[in-house]
Amino acid sequence: MNDKYGKFHFKIESLLEEKSISKNKLCKDMDILRPNLNKYCRDEVQRFDSLFLSKLCHYFNCTIGDIMEYIPPEDDNN
Repeated sequence: MNDKYGKFHFKIESLLEEKSISKNKLCKDMDILRPNLNKYCRDEVQRFDSLFLSKLCHYFNCTIGDIMEYIPPEDDNN
């Protein structure tokens, strides 16, 4: 992945751990596929699904900033 402009990191696993919720329960409760969740957990998503992110925010009663964060590039010599 090209990190020239930084990257996004998803904090879903931290939320699951904090709330003692399994990935399986989350997938069942939200009616989402486990492989899709895993891609977000591994920061392997190239195009964000706004419905998926909205469901996560609703489920955890949180903001998008609680779900993901922007990490700037380590060397920003543009």
